[in-house]
Amino acid sequence: MPSEPEVGYNISTDWPKLGPSLLISTWAIRTAKWPATFENTSSSPELDREIEYATFLASRVMASLVSKREGLFPQKREPWYQPRDEDVPK
Repeated sequence: MPSEPEVGYNISTDWPKLGPSLLISTWAIRTAKWPATFENTSSSPELDREIEYATFLASRVMASLVSKREGLFPQKREPWYQPRDEDVPK
């Protein structure tokens, strides 16, 4: 009787779906730090550094959460297949 091929799924974090979460958390960190202004801030090096730092903090927090609580985030199932002996060409 031939053996059945092994088929299963690897479940992992769906990183592309985390983009909006990272964007929102970066915005939240930046907003909590800086008051809202209506002046032209397109050439503010201080604001640019603050946004870079907020992005750094948000990605560190996200990485820590994913490593410790992966199930909180969107998951994807990637199929894997292990062929039988007769499925492998010799």
